[in-house]
Amino acid sequence: MTYVVTENCIRCKYMHCVDVCPVQCFCEGENMLVIHPDECINCGICEPECPSNAIVPETHPIAPTWTRHNARYSALWPNILVAKTPPNDAAAFDGLPNKLRDYFSEKPGDDGS
Repeated sequence: MTYVVTENCIRCKYMHCVDVCPVQCFCEGENMLVIHPDECINCGICEPECPSNAIVPETHPIAPTWTRHNARYSALWPNILVAKTPPNDAAAFDGLPNKLRDYFSEKPGDDGS
């Protein structure tokens, strides 16, 4: 089992998960993070640290779509090693519906440092 980042991370990108991950398995997109499924050690430390509850185990009912999403974008986006400041408007986007459709960017984040 692995953990996956879901829709509520889009435009929130709080990064508490990056701080606690012991194996640095997060990858950064322009406005979302994903978990690299082959690097996640299934420790679950990241899940309770996410203020927007955007991280779930792959056994969660919403996980199948997000498992594919995380696998796809973790292969394209840079690994993030150090947490950064979340967007100034993160709280305004926390919990909004249809974020994948309305706000998701396929662009990678910066170099991950």
